[in-house]
Amino acid sequence: MIVNTLADGWQIIYHRAHALLASQIGEQWQRKDAPPRFCETIAAISHHDDLEKEWEEQNLTPAGTPKDFTMETETSYELLQKHLERALYRSRWVALLNSIHLCRLNKQAKGTSAEADAFLKQQLENQKQCRKELKISKTDVDQAYAFMQWCDRLSLILCQQKLPEDERALEISKGHDGQRYDIIQYSNNLVTVTPWCFEADRFTVNVEASTLTQVKFEDNLSLTQALQKAPRTVLEWTFIKDENLSRKQNKLG
Repeated sequence: MIVNTLADGWQIIYHRAHALLASQIGEQWQRKDAPPRFCETIAAISHHDDLEKEWEEQNLTPAGTPKDFTMETETSYELLQKHLERALYRSRWVALLNSIHLCRLNKQAKGTSAEADAFLKQQLENQKQCRKELKISKTDVDQAYAFMQWCDRLSLILCQQKLPEDERALEISKGHDGQRYDIIQYSNNLVTVTPWCFEADRFTVNVEASTLTQVKFEDNLSLTQALQKAPRTVLEWTFIKDENLSRKQNKLG
């Protein structure tokens, strides 16, 4: 889960909610430059964090505070494998992009254990077989995954409250087209991406966040129960193409 500090507690965004936000962003991409198998790619983005089940996991730090996902140190390759097997219920394409994603996240583990090496080797073999079955090139697959990674990165920037102040630009990453993209939040809270890469000139995306007013917890069960009862709010971001237009609309509003 994504944990943000509040003045009187914590803001929690579940990873599945973050993935849903990423898919909302992806759906807005301009159709003339959409990645291969666009609909299935959006599905892969939406479900790439289905492995995460915050109410069933250990999410407490030694200090008794909610644990952000960046603090995770252990990896269960058995669970990763099951996640990819479940992805096959949707499609081989969804499973393929998820496999590439998990390999990227765990590439640093190569050489650290026999289990890690076996998992990574098997995934590379599975990916090759899947490309053959789907009759699609590695170039097209890499392009679709780059798009998935771009949407995931932009969603994390929003969920982790990483938008810079003073209308400064922040690099998202290179898109599947090789282009660098930056995000800027204006003083009126409207957001833009440069260069503009979306179908519509203006759109709004959102994610649900839970609020915890209790700072520390005795055990993981207490945290889980608090999360299940926590009030939720909807966080929204409105993207707009033209800076001058956004300022004009803000004045009129």
